Amino acid sequence: MKLLHTSDWHIGRALYGRKRYEEFEAFLSWLADFIETEDIDVLLVAGDVFDNSTPSNRAQELYYRFLCRVASSERRHVVVIAGNHDSPSFLNAPKELLKFLNIHVVGYASGKPDDELLVLSAQDGVPMVIVCAIPYLRDHDIRTAEAGESVEDKERKIVDGIKTHYRLVCDAAEQRRALLGKHVPIVAMGHLFAAGGQTVDGDGVRELYIGSLAQVKRDVFPECIDYVALGHLHIPQRVGGSDLVRYSGSPLPIGFGEAEQEKSVTLVELSDRPQVRNISVPRFQELKTLRGDWQTVAKGVEELKARKSTAWLEISYEGDELAADLQERLKDAIDGTGMEILRVKNNRVLERALRGESEEETLDDLHVTDVFTLCLESHEVPEDQRPALLSAYQEIILALNEEDAQAE
Repeated sequence: MKLLHTSDWHIGRALYGRKRYEEFEAFLSWLADFIETEDIDVLLVAGDVFDNSTPSNRAQELYYRFLCRVASSERRHVVVIAGNHDSPSFLNAPKELLKFLNIHVVGYASGKPDDELLVLSAQDGVPMVIVCAIPYLRDHDIRTAEAGESVEDKERKIVDGIKTHYRLVCDAAEQRRALLGKHVPIVAMGHLFAAGGQTVDGDGVRELYIGSLAQVKRDVFPECIDYVALGHLHIPQRVGGSDLVRYSGSPLPIGFGEAEQEKSVTLVELSDRPQVRNISVPRFQELKTLRGDWQTVAKGVEELKARKSTAWLEISYEGDELAADLQERLKDAIDGTGMEILRVKNNRVLERALRGESEEETLDDLHVTDVFTLCLESHEVPEDQRPALLSAYQEIILALNEEDAQAE
């Protein structure tokens, strides 16, 4: 049996205002072709299908068109779970209809293990895999807030809550397997942050829980699981050194920080000796960062022009010269090419702004927590009061991130 594990599509995400629908469409077309060519039995989509909870009409069109194409085979199954960027209610809305196409959607953690349990059968009706389709577990799904809790208490309760949730669903899976009277592999899905996971700057991986990323260890996943398909981190990687607990990573570079990564989906062949391998995803749009002084940047542009590149560019100017006319120079340099400059970062101007020598300021490189910390400093809030205020602020940000704008 062949499983294909993917996640973190982020359909609808823009890059510095530039829409990327052509990229998403090209990827989904490639993915559908691969599924058909390799005769995949089950496609697992481990969260963050969309980039936000209110996807545009075009983003929705791409998603449903892909599902219709993949569902053209009666023997193939698709399992989709919600990630922290998704609206659970939006994903769940058509689930009863999609079920007739062998497309199974789990947006919410309902509190009933059976609601996150799927027994997928082959065309002849014989069960071939049990899927513990566990979506992103929101804070209120896994812990009860208590007055006077420390940040450490909250984090411990979050990790314990995630572990308990997986155990309950996997216990239900083992009970279901016992009723079937035959050994059926158990696959678990999840959207979370595993300890030791790799990230890159600018990848959009936001903090999931209060105080930290609440990283879980491999022991969260019960031993009965044959494969764990994870989403949330954008770099393809194993968890705890195991080939059978993996992040597939995002199939498209979410930002310039991921431009040099090799993107992939994960092919899993379940048998007595499971085989797992990453399948490279083609690069549908080149992203390129040029950094240095003007001579270095200009040389980089000329090299791209020589090979007729249509790259989207991020320019990080680091020369000693102030270069107030940098934008005009860059515009002239790429004139007549297919290249686009999406971002220009003039570090000389930025340094002056940060020193207060210029009225120009930028929030481009600051996380929301950094901004709040700077506010505390500028208002001279006493050091002993800052941890409690920061914790309360993070709790507010978490609530805003987890609010389901599509729900009633």
